[in-house]
This record gives sequence, structure tokens and C-alpha cells, in this order.
Amino acid sequence: MAAQDSAGQGGAVRDSGKAALITGASRGIGYGIAEALVARGDRVCITGRNEDALKEAVEKLGSDRVIGVAGKAHDEAHQAVAVERMMEAFGRVDFLINNAGTNPVFGPLAELDLSVARKVYETNVISALGFAQQTWKAWQSENGGAIVNIASVAGVSASPFIGAYGMSKAAMVNLSLQLAHEFAPKVRVNSIAPAVVKTKFAQALYEGREAEAAASYPLGRLGVPEDIGGAAAFLTSAQSDWITGQTLVVDGGIFLNAGVG
Repeated sequence: MAAQDSAGQGGAVRDSGKAALITGASRGIGYGIAEALVARGDRVCITGRNEDALKEAVEKLGSDRVIGVAGKAHDEAHQAVAVERMMEAFGRVDFLINNAGTNPVFGPLAELDLSVARKVYETNVISALGFAQQTWKAWQSENGGAIVNIASVAGVSASPFIGAYGMSKAAMVNLSLQLAHEFAPKVRVNSIAPAVVKTKFAQALYEGREAEAAASYPLGRLGVPEDIGGAAAFLTSAQSDWITGQTLVVDGGIFLNAGVG
């Protein structure tokens, strides 16, 4: 995505004066969100486990307005360091986008290894709460802002064979509700529930059968990271100032097929 300034002219992006922390953003949906926020003029801190991939993402996004902090999302020390580094670099953390997630298991819940279920919750849910606590204490409790939690359509419907992931994403939706209530009126908290987005993370759901997978979507295609980037940009903009506690389903219309026999 080529950066353009807010006046619609090519060249340097005008600084919005805002800053965002995006977890799990070295690639995929997180990177797409980072692109969207950088393009509108935000300064951004991205996190990820792989330091090399993170450095590459920072260079592509623009090291003049983006920093990276490597670490595991569920590590409380990493959460604290990421927020500390962001405050040092930008002096603020207006927006938090909790995107880091994992789905290491595929199969029925009846056979699910409970230690794997715990890992999924640690990464997908507890880490999001930890980052929210950190940004609240560091900036948002006094200055306001917005939080966007990346959930999934798997969290608002039955999702055979990815049940642990779906359970964790349902928890993300409820976490958004709880935080929206507790952090109001200073901070707005919403979630986004994407359907299948073309990323390495979701590759197993469409690889080798993309046309077949896309055929079930009324809009005729799978999602791309830019779709979620646009939704996150909206939910962290002034245009959504009266929206909190909501889940925005971004699904290419797939739920429209729910009642079709």
C-alpha cells in the first residue's frame, strides 16, 4: 500500500499526532492494519515473535514512523517493554490493536489436548488483556483512546475442527464487552470478526482450493489483510467516536448463507 498524505497528494504522509500499538504485526492481518494506520499518519509500534521478520516489516512500513519490539505476546515482561518502548519513542499510545494469535491444533474438541487449549487461551485472550492493562495504565486511563481486538467468525458461530480457536475468539468478543464497559467513557473497545483472510496463518483453510473456498462467499472472494486494515482504521477514527462494545463482522457476506438449505 503506497502512503499518501491526508490531503490526497502523493509524497510524505502528514503526522496525525496519534500512535498505535499493534500486536502480531510482522505479517498478515496485523501488517495490513499497520499499513492502514501508517498511511493515515499514525506512528506505530508493531510486535512479533520473529525479530528478523519484524525488522523487515519495520523497514517496509517506514522506520521513520514505525518501531518493532520482538517477543511473545503472552509474556508479561514483553508486554511491559513494548508499551515502555512506545512511550519512549512516541510519548503516547492512543490505540491498541490486539491481533496476536495462534491456532496450533486442528480436530474435534473431544480429543483436544488440554495443555494445547491453555496455550491457545494464553496467546489469544490473556495476552490481549495484559496489553490492555498496560496501555490503560501508561496512557489511556488519563488521555483516552481506542482498543480493537481481532476476534473471528469462529468466535460467533460453530467452527468444526477449530473449536479451541473459536472458543478463544468468543472470549475475545466478551473481553471487548467487559473492557468497553469498564474503560468507558475514556476508551472505546470493539472487536473485528473476520472470515477467512488470505494469510499464512489461514493458509490451511484455502491452500490448493481457493476458488472453491471463495465460491461460498457472496462477494466472490476471500478476504485480504487490507480489508481488516480498513475496518481497524475506522474503529480507531473519529468517525466511530460513538461506537463501543461492538463486534464488526467482516466476512464477505458468508453469514448470509446461514439460512440456505
